[in-house]
Amino acid sequence: MGLRIIPKEEAFFDLFKAQASNVVEGAILLKDLLEDYTDIDQKRMKIDKAESFGDEIAHKIIEKLNTTFITPMDREDIHALTSALDDILDYINATAQRLHLYGVTSIGTDARELANIILRAAEETEALIENMKNLKDVKSMKSRWIEVNRLENEGDKVSRDAIAGLFKHEKDPIEVIKWKELYEHLETAIDKCEDAANIVEAVALKNA
Repeated sequence: MGLRIIPKEEAFFDLFKAQASNVVEGAILLKDLLEDYTDIDQKRMKIDKAESFGDEIAHKIIEKLNTTFITPMDREDIHALTSALDDILDYINATAQRLHLYGVTSIGTDARELANIILRAAEETEALIENMKNLKDVKSMKSRWIEVNRLENEGDKVSRDAIAGLFKHEKDPIEVIKWKELYEHLETAIDKCEDAANIVEAVALKNA
């Protein structure tokens, strides 16, 4: 049996797909938490577990990057995409944990809407990554990254309006501080989806 000097390139794509799928799972869990704000400890623990699993996948990708002689795309793009996907789950998890730490007792419509946008953006990002093996088929991928960009703009508007509403209507400064940070974490999770989509776009265009 011959010695395999160059690991199979497909392993990177499989790991990215696993990472993106886990991001969607985390987004589903967050949406469920905010839409049905019961059994909070159990739900946030599931989100924390998804985030830890995402860390494990990210570490596997970086380990493989450090031991692979020839990679299917630029090394900096592999590292950047790994980090962007990991960041999405980091902000999802940070939101869930802060809800507990801050003693939040009820969820408003703005937070639920942002969670829904996160899930939609995560699903579009996952679909993009599933097509990464065929990087020359840019046309079929273009609508995906355009949609992620649109969702990021939508999330920006919802977050801005929510924060403006806080300062206009909320009388308790502690509540303003808590919810401003929570809205910003939710919006940043959407930003990280756009970051991931932008990296896939750049890789696709470089290889077209």
